[in-house]
Amino acid sequence: MSTPLELAFRAAHEDLPREAPGSEETTALLLRLVGDLPEAPRIVDIGCGTGPATLPLAAATGGEVIAVDRHEPYLRRLQARAATSGLGERVRPTVASMDDLPLPAGEADLVWSEGAAYIMGFDAALESWRRLLAPGGALVLTEAEWTTTDPSPGARAFWDSAYPAMRTTAENVAAAQGAGYTVQAVYLLPDSDWDAYYRPLAGRIALLREDGVDPAVLDEVGREIAVREEFGREYGYTAYVLRPRRG
Repeated sequence: MSTPLELAFRAAHEDLPREAPGSEETTALLLRLVGDLPEAPRIVDIGCGTGPATLPLAAATGGEVIAVDRHEPYLRRLQARAATSGLGERVRPTVASMDDLPLPAGEADLVWSEGAAYIMGFDAALESWRRLLAPGGALVLTEAEWTTTDPSPGARAFWDSAYPAMRTTAENVAAAQGAGYTVQAVYLLPDSDWDAYYRPLAGRIALLREDGVDPAVLDEVGREIAVREEFGREYGYTAYVLRPRRG
């Protein structure tokens, strides 16, 4: 049986436009940073959710996007959105776990993952997803990171619970290079990308308060917003554009 916190979390996150910081503008910028791709590239979007990156990628590249998520309701909504956008034939929803992808080696010219790699960890994602890349392919992902080497106790306490493996940008750059990648670009997501995630979430929490959901439970659901407001200068989301080194 689900706990009150689990039920409130699901209710707060149901049908949100995105489940992590990001924006169509950032997706477009990162795609430009990737550079040249083959005509109609093969793209795999891992942890795609309802498709906040999937649909812009399909529209901008003219390629097919294999959209992977383990939560089937997200994929049903994505499929409906793709059909409405005229992209239904170029989006292939796939129910799978990101650490056990039912895809052959060399399947993708571009592997993409916004706000999801933390589930298996930065290092494990780089190692696991590399096999998907065709020669010359690129990996783009966003990762929660410290922007200070000395975070406040309050920030540390939250992230030690939420993502204890979180590192600094310098540490992740070194890890990517050590894993055999060339770091082509690094980009710190702007505050507006956090607003695009948190404003709808805060609005949903406010509606649940009006519906009489336990305020203490909702405070816990929204704790990440309060932490961001107090300590947001100490951490962020960073995007990486990576390519496996040849040889």
